[in-house]
Amino acid sequence: MTGNLAAPVYLAAEDLSMFGRDPWWLVVIKAVFCFAFLMITVLFSIVWERKVVAWMQLRIGPNRHGPWGMLQSLADGIKLMLKEDLIVKRADKVVYILAPIVAAIPAFMAIAVIPFGPADNQISIFGQRTTMQLTDLPIAMLYILAVASVGIYGIVLAGWSSGSTYPLLGGLRSCAQMISYEIAMGAAFASVFLYSGSMSTSEIVAQQQDRWYIILLPVSFLIYIVTMVGETNRAPFDMPESEGDLVGGFNTEYSSIKFALFMLAEYVNMVTVSAVSVTLFLGGWRAPWPVSTFWEGANHGWWPMLWFVIKVQLLLFFFIWLRGTLPRVRYDQLMKLGWKVLIPVSVVWLMCVATVRTLRNENYDFADIALYVAGAVLVLLLLSFIADMYRDRKDAQETPDEPVAFDPMAGGFPVPPLPGQELPPVPRRRPRRERELIVSGGVNTDSDGIDGPRDGKEASDG
Repeated sequence: MTGNLAAPVYLAAEDLSMFGRDPWWLVVIKAVFCFAFLMITVLFSIVWERKVVAWMQLRIGPNRHGPWGMLQSLADGIKLMLKEDLIVKRADKVVYILAPIVAAIPAFMAIAVIPFGPADNQISIFGQRTTMQLTDLPIAMLYILAVASVGIYGIVLAGWSSGSTYPLLGGLRSCAQMISYEIAMGAAFASVFLYSGSMSTSEIVAQQQDRWYIILLPVSFLIYIVTMVGETNRAPFDMPESEGDLVGGFNTEYSSIKFALFMLAEYVNMVTVSAVSVTLFLGGWRAPWPVSTFWEGANHGWWPMLWFVIKVQLLLFFFIWLRGTLPRVRYDQLMKLGWKVLIPVSVVWLMCVATVRTLRNENYDFADIALYVAGAVLVLLLLSFIADMYRDRKDAQETPDEPVAFDPMAGGFPVPPLPGQELPPVPRRRPRRERELIVSGGVNTDSDGIDGPRDGKEASDG
């Protein structure tokens, strides 16, 4: 790692000459394979999710359709296609019908630039040599970001065109959530661009020959993991369709095949972001470290596709694990995490990565780079410590203001208290024995603040 950091690195010259040479029938075969890979992975992921969550909750899970219930998702898809297709009376029919299509199609487009194998080790399909990748671009990662951003329009248009309040709120939530988390995701991508010197997916995987970027850029990997959960609207960030708040979210007014398209888009996006994570941080199609050391042919032939699929399935299991473990967060917590935590951390980390890359290109030694980075961290910690001391002294000198009483009915309807606010004490009814003493002329206690007779004589005089 020391030698890798010390060597100067410049922009890589992408060699994309092996792409764009396939005959039309081979392009069609590869496109159909990418579509089939996504569909089969989605069908398997739905069954796997239901099985794993059932195992975590000590339930049986699906076990009726097919062996071990493996055809349950296929049966659900057929059932949704055969259900009655309804169109809401107040809906904008054209946009209402196009919204599921707009949400589903971009989810399939990103897989076109994901490499399933090495570009320099071509395979033979019907006697034709070709790469294990549909195509590649010098700006392939920007293409993925653009395609992922288009999918949000389907959700927003679905909520707006339904002509109902709760779907509209779900669409707006999803739009705000994607905008908030795409900024941090872009910063995480930029760190990879700086290290690899390229935006081409095949070149990024090629640059991870010696060491995966999850080791060199761990903060970027963690940021991307959080943002990809937010981008796909999965638990604990499934706010656009939170059943407890929005009845069902943006797809409340949808049924039959149009509802199935929204669910398909969500699971395809899960597979896509997992494939992007594997490509950027987990070595792509490369075999894991123990296998690649003692087996020279692990990264040749059809074997790279196996390692790629295994890594994608592990990340899909991570999605399922989160859903079965963490509860749904509040929307203010979701926004606070995106704007106040992920974005500042990603920007600071990007500056650190850019500084290290600049020092490497200037032929600085690893010891000098580590010394500069450590000095900058110590200066930041010292400034933070001084700022905290000054703030504590200032708070101690100021007299705390009296808290304003919280009125839950101020707006005309009851609202829950915010953090730091307390509900007023609820007046309680007197105990039965105390009421009997008051009625019979006994001692009246002022537990409720109401003035009354103090003893039996005053009660009898009254």
